[in-house]
Amino acid sequence: MTFRAPRRLGQDRAIMLQRTIKWAATALGLGLTTAALSGCHMAVMDPKGPIGMQEKDLIILAVLLMLIPVVPVIIMTIWFSVRYRASNTKATYAPDFEHSNRIEAVVWAIPTLIIFALGAVTWVSTHQLDPAAPLKTAAGTPAVKPIEVEVVSLNWKWLFIYPDYGVASVNEMAVPAGTPVHFKLTSATVMNSFFIPQLGSQIYTMTGMQTQLTLRADKPGTYEGISANYSGAGFAGMKFNALATDQAGFDAWIAKAKTSSQALDLAGYQTLAKPGLSEQPVYYKTVDATLFHKILNNCADGSLCKDNAMKMAALQSAAPGAKMCQHADAKHADAVPAQASVTPANTAERKS
Repeated sequence: MTFRAPRRLGQDRAIMLQRTIKWAATALGLGLTTAALSGCHMAVMDPKGPIGMQEKDLIILAVLLMLIPVVPVIIMTIWFSVRYRASNTKATYAPDFEHSNRIEAVVWAIPTLIIFALGAVTWVSTHQLDPAAPLKTAAGTPAVKPIEVEVVSLNWKWLFIYPDYGVASVNEMAVPAGTPVHFKLTSATVMNSFFIPQLGSQIYTMTGMQTQLTLRADKPGTYEGISANYSGAGFAGMKFNALATDQAGFDAWIAKAKTSSQALDLAGYQTLAKPGLSEQPVYYKTVDATLFHKILNNCADGSLCKDNAMKMAALQSAAPGAKMCQHADAKHADAVPAQASVTPANTAERKS
């Protein structure tokens, strides 16, 4: 059975359909033109290291899998609009249609298979891209020990400590191209997120906690690093540069830091930790060897370190009657139980 619409009504709808298609095409053209002229740098899709490359491939694969139902739906939406327009008297008119087992099977089977595929890809890639997993040096580069960098997120700046070189910097870091870099990260204030888009693997920094990340820059260049987690008024300016150079360039950068007139001791850190932006990179010729540990344990201000507090609690649990001793020369000394008080007699009493 076919339905024939009045001639005038069919013409009006055909005109409306043409106008709709014309407006949609115009909007699409303007959107593509705007995107082309915007000058945006899609850093994530222009990776310069192995982690970034794998993450780019993962993004493309996930998008392609999700387009499997999207593209047919878009095509069928346009085809249905044209095929079953009121003026097309050749199209079948079936107002009583309500169910099709074949359509139901397709509608449920395809998304289910896509979810299984995405789940499998996510499971495998999550283990392959473990942030703390070690990386080898790039092909053609001699095997060397990874560069160790300790990272602290402040309000609103990034502190980089190079423990093996005894220097530190603010809002600028350098690495030799092709050499893995092992980061230890924490936050001195609120939760933040460390991200170098072209190298990959955004990772969070949290006060009192340490996260780890291993990256590698395979090509020399200057890569922008950002804070990817809102952290207050200065969040937008919390950026840094990651410099990837050859070994000679990295050695020169370390030498430049050592020529700085500033040293980062505990007093200097208290000044640095005050909220504010750092417009230009700052270098420190020396750095307190325990600074990262003290920031991590919330005792850079001279208070009791958390790890020592945990040791105290453990010893007090083992020896409830133990006396406490303090170092007289410390302003805010860490108190520890006197281990001499833990005697076999005390142990026997506890058991009894």
